[in-house]
Amino acid sequence: MGRVADVEEEEVEVDYRFTLANERTFLAWMRTSLGLLAGGVAVHELVRPFRHHGLRTAVGMSCIVLATIVAVGAYGRWRHVSAAMRRGDPLPHTVMVPILAVGIAIISVLAGVGVLIS
Repeated sequence: MGRVADVEEEEVEVDYRFTLANERTFLAWMRTSLGLLAGGVAVHELVRPFRHHGLRTAVGMSCIVLATIVAVGAYGRWRHVSAAMRRGDPLPHTVMVPILAVGIAIISVLAGVGVLIS
């Protein structure tokens, strides 16, 4: 019988340019998250109420929830990409882009409905 050897994944030091690019991508996602957060607060506080009770709150809270998802997802993405680069693996795929696209589409539809019924 052959002995099964534990193979540890070897991590290598990554070129600092790739590390900095990963950080810049993380910061871009965080800027997006902060923009959504600011938009959610602005909608709730500054937009005149829609005729339908709670629609303004729904739009504002949708922005804030999406901002939270993007912020948490950005951190996870940064960690996964960093680990993959150190192991020399291909970069992992992201679900952040479709989540952001669908989230913004939903917020846009809510806002459009609010404008139409006002």
